[in-house]
Amino acid sequence: MTGSSRLPLLFLDVDGPLIPFGAAPQPHPTYRAERDVPDVAANPLLARINPAHGPRLAALPCEVVWATTWMADANECVAPRVGLPPLPVVAWPEPSDTDAEDERIGLHWKTRPLVHRAAGRPFAWVDDEVTDTDRAWVAAHHPAPALLHRVDPRQGLTDGDYAVLDAWLRRHR
Repeated sequence: MTGSSRLPLLFLDVDGPLIPFGAAPQPHPTYRAERDVPDVAANPLLARINPAHGPRLAALPCEVVWATTWMADANECVAPRVGLPPLPVVAWPEPSDTDAEDERIGLHWKTRPLVHRAAGRPFAWVDDEVTDTDRAWVAAHHPAPALLHRVDPRQGLTDGDYAVLDAWLRRHR
């Protein structure tokens, strides 16, 4: 996980991929406020994050970018829990005239901004809301390879997801 512009981007959502919705309330270690990591009392969902995700994400041959509504809070609340440094964050645009049309055709609201942010670089997008409509739109509007990888939000990222991502990223670096 480096900042090299030759590596593909990995756009990473938090809710679903890192915070599984079907997880037990506290399967992973909690952190204390005195360690400068937000306490789970502030957001009990943080307890669902598996700290093993950090090393696995760092080992992928890509530049990881937060693509989440957590925005900069992902660097304050999530990155320290998994041992990642602060990562770049996608800044979501203000609503526009295309939003209603995108919603009508079933295009996810993140799709256009992620293609814009990729700026022609290969990218993988890990989210629990990716659809075939998003895949088709990206294939038609993005000149480089793209993997839109849907994660089961009940489980979050699994060994199988990491295998798919690692293989794809290695092919497109």
